[in-house]
Amino acid sequence: MGLTVQSTSAKASRSFRFADSEILVALAGNPNVGKSTVFNELTGMKQHTGNWPGKTVALAKGVTRYRNQDYTLVDLPGTYSLIANSAEEAIASEFICFDKPAVTIVVCDATALQRNLNLVLQILQMTANVVVCVNLMDEAQKKNITLDLEALSRLLHVPVVGASARSHKGLNALMEAVADLAAHPRTEIACLDYPFAIQNELDRLRGQLRMLDPAYDIPWIALQILNAPETTLKLLYESTSMTQADIETLHSLALRSRKVLDQAYKKERWEDLLIQCPVEKAQELAEQTVTMNEAEAMKRDRQIDKILFSRWAGMPLMILLLCLVLWITLAGANVPSQMLAEFLFSLEAPLAAGLRALHLPEVLVIMLSEGMYRVLAWVVAVMLPPMAIFFPLFTYLEDLGYLPRVAFNLDKTFAKAHACGKQALTTCMGFGCNAAGVIGCRIIDSPRERLIAILTNNFAPCNGRFPTLISILTMFFLGSAAGLSQSLLSALLLTLTILLGLGMTFLVSRLLSATVLKGIPSSFTLELPPYRRPQLGKVLVRSVFDRTLFVLGRAITVAAPAGILLWVMANIGVNGQSLLAWASGFLDPLGRFMGLDGVILIAFILGFPANEIVIPIIIMAYLANGSLIEMNSLSAMKDLFLAQGWTLTTAVCTLIFVLFHWPCSTTCLTIYKETKSLKWTLAAIAIPTVCGILCCSAAAFVLRLF
Repeated sequence: MGLTVQSTSAKASRSFRFADSEILVALAGNPNVGKSTVFNELTGMKQHTGNWPGKTVALAKGVTRYRNQDYTLVDLPGTYSLIANSAEEAIASEFICFDKPAVTIVVCDATALQRNLNLVLQILQMTANVVVCVNLMDEAQKKNITLDLEALSRLLHVPVVGASARSHKGLNALMEAVADLAAHPRTEIACLDYPFAIQNELDRLRGQLRMLDPAYDIPWIALQILNAPETTLKLLYESTSMTQADIETLHSLALRSRKVLDQAYKKERWEDLLIQCPVEKAQELAEQTVTMNEAEAMKRDRQIDKILFSRWAGMPLMILLLCLVLWITLAGANVPSQMLAEFLFSLEAPLAAGLRALHLPEVLVIMLSEGMYRVLAWVVAVMLPPMAIFFPLFTYLEDLGYLPRVAFNLDKTFAKAHACGKQALTTCMGFGCNAAGVIGCRIIDSPRERLIAILTNNFAPCNGRFPTLISILTMFFLGSAAGLSQSLLSALLLTLTILLGLGMTFLVSRLLSATVLKGIPSSFTLELPPYRRPQLGKVLVRSVFDRTLFVLGRAITVAAPAGILLWVMANIGVNGQSLLAWASGFLDPLGRFMGLDGVILIAFILGFPANEIVIPIIIMAYLANGSLIEMNSLSAMKDLFLAQGWTLTTAVCTLIFVLFHWPCSTTCLTIYKETKSLKWTLAAIAIPTVCGILCCSAAAFVLRLF
């Protein structure tokens, strides 16, 4: 088989290292069952997140204390099955089988128990130490769904606990069951009743496993050797003490068993029966333990979905909601941004005084205070308020259950572009921050489609570009509108601009899929969760810590050196001309060809660390000022721009280039970390830039004809 430790790397990529003293508790479950809520409620702030080494799948690890004992909880990726067709499925199954957690909690949705039981039955073939947590009992009660959890526990032969994790109900009983099972582990692993011929071959494989290593005489391993021998045996070679000869023996036996089954099931695929058996068993268990009127239970959700998925109302409502979110973000961020800017800039003088007290050279004091700090203050003041509004709104819609429906509505359109429907969700995240959108591309299983989503995410304008877009739209297109009408018109025009970016996303995705990233769109399972009332407090905490502060931290990291570079270029000159003026003059011919000018182009280049500083750089260059400044009046800014030769053509082309140009440094860094490829990072920079140059040049040519 050619198996060597050097040729494979599953052990390195499968899990974190855990101390022998740790009591591991794995949390498994389908997506949208509240598994992460259970994890967060149990661990609180005693957790951290990262990637599974070698994978882009997220890991969450935390600690909870019960009965004076610490338990290490590992939140496994949500998955519908453990057949290992995806990275999420592989990680979950490998962790339970080979890292051997003391207890595995399987979280189920009380409103969809039958579907969830399929995963429970698969995990019960891996380990006997399972606690079933039937979550969302409050939702089941609202829908008049009755569950006999005691009967389910008797039928499964494992503890079954009802819970409503969002309100912390049932979690003490859950930890009680976990503690009891960890203290008194079970050894007998359940085995489903498969057809005689299949069961006979499984028993034969288990007998061989028992002879080689009794610790891995596990029904699930035998099942996977029979179903996918190559992949499973590679994993066994790495994860156990089995030798190359042992693996060859198992491989030969597996091939013989598959040949026997091929002869026994000539007219049907015996592999399908491996999947069918737990599905049928899950249905049987649900019929014995669940009482519900399905039509009545789902009546409200189906009535709402009938509107949201309608041909005439679905897309308009989605666009209207986007416009509403943008309006709330824009209208709500103005005052906080101004207050935060005033506060941060008021600290500049004390900072300079403190630096002088350290007896630093005056030029260094000015460079750090007026250069680095002023840029940092500007980035924070402009980025933080919109993100602090947009991300909670985004998370609110996610909690409500609407975002999966956005993906459903756009799935057909993305499929026509040979992309994945899940890209709709990553695009939405890009409106808040492109770096967050790139990270969100992890939810796409196909490497080809994930790469397309990463390369095109920059076409969704992030909130760092909103100030520039809004300023230009207000100055040149809104005229005398003011107050509420101005904010509504700004949101409307911004929505239309975003739709232009979305159209370019479809176009470029189709071109990529037809050229360098050829392929057909993969199918994916998208569960539409029930509509739920979001918990505002938890939404705020999750959106602020997981998204807003994470993105802001990366932006600050790259903005600091940019501030120093900008100050140096503005204050150091050649032949009486600053480097900033020299560079803008050099780029002026290209800028004019694109309907811009050299100052605008150099502002975008120097704004690479943070799009928020583009407008201040333009003003600084026009006024030949040595440090970053802001003009308090849009009318004064418009007068300055008009005096420098701006026309309607300049405004339109600048809008286009704001929409289509290279990603910011934070996003580029994120792309490199996600792809581990300099080539694809450069491609992510080149693609929107080329689109921007072509679109600006075409728009300038057309507008100059009139």
